[in-house]
Amino acid sequence: MGPMGAQGTRATDAAKRAGIAHTVHEYAHDERASLRAGGRGYALEAVHALGIEPGRVFKTIVVAVDARLGLAIVPADAEVDLKAVADALDGRRAAIAPPADAERATGYVLGGISPLGTRRPLPTALDVSASAHATIHVSAGRRGLEIELAAADLLALTAGVSAPIARRS
Repeated sequence: MGPMGAQGTRATDAAKRAGIAHTVHEYAHDERASLRAGGRGYALEAVHALGIEPGRVFKTIVVAVDARLGLAIVPADAEVDLKAVADALDGRRAAIAPPADAERATGYVLGGISPLGTRRPLPTALDVSASAHATIHVSAGRRGLEIELAAADLLALTAGVSAPIARRS
């Protein structure tokens, strides 16, 4: 564990409670850098700050599948394939959820949305590419904080499904 001390988040608490192996990585979040990347920069910022290959850093996107919210977790350098997410989460149509809905459902702010420790359990789909890596990084619940864990543990903790949901433009 990093020098987090009392700085834990609901995400790191969830990993600790589950007793899974994980590492927390902290970096100095730069709001300007994220904005320059068109607001899509949070996960890519972690890639650069921590020096990790983009395929191992995953971003968590709140999606609306039919009338239900869910989570799509894809590599930092990819987009969500909404049709594939709808299929993976047993729905007909998927769209990116409005930011206010995403923040309300998860209890996290945009750029710090973690798939762990969400305010209520949300159906979760993790891109299949995650299983190619020993560990992956996802947000630990605030900007500038990442949690590294095995994809299998992430799926177990979120009761998630592994599916091909990433699209590279």
